[in-house]
Amino acid sequence: MATETAGDGTTDRTAVVLGGGRATRFEGGDKLLADLAGEPLLRRTVARLVPAVETVVVNCRADQRDAFAAALDGLDADIAFAVDPDPDAGPMAGIRTGLRAVPTEFAVVVAGDMPFVDGSLVRYLFDRAAGHDAAVPRIGEWFQTTQAVYRAEAMADACDRALDRGASKILAPLEDLDWTVVEESMLRTNGWRDSFENVNTREELTAAEARFHGE
Repeated sequence: MATETAGDGTTDRTAVVLGGGRATRFEGGDKLLADLAGEPLLRRTVARLVPAVETVVVNCRADQRDAFAAALDGLDADIAFAVDPDPDAGPMAGIRTGLRAVPTEFAVVVAGDMPFVDGSLVRYLFDRAAGHDAAVPRIGEWFQTTQAVYRAEAMADACDRALDRGASKILAPLEDLDWTVVEESMLRTNGWRDSFENVNTREELTAAEARFHGE
């Protein structure tokens, strides 16, 4: 059931799904509403998160909110929306806006175009974040900041400070926080590496569809 608020703060884990980007590499229409094996891409991503959390906050632009709500209608989850006050301020601002809307101490932040996100890995990241402000996976040299767990208030405040100083990279707020790195070896043990795959183009959407069909 989709709701306008994120709840009363009684649940212990929230997912923030980032959906407000312009997806300039995806030709034609809103990428997160594109059909992926019979369901919108956004719904595929959120459905994978539902078993790992009790609340989902979808960050989006105002002009996306109604279509996103329709795409998620019927999912057995408490779904809220955090609308960007400035829709073109970048992903860090989207993370900040989403985290301000969560009812829990910690939240996993996931890009809306990650339809293979692994619930078991998400649960592991929540466990790793305990006692820290964030748990961020790293594959090779790349930090996976849009599939990571953050202490919501601390990260939102750090995003505000980073934005105020003109920073744009999502790693910038972490300079102010106590965060732990989850290395690739632990990701292989506790979840799918495929969890971090995203869909940026029509070709990647076609490849993802083939995987859903078991080809």
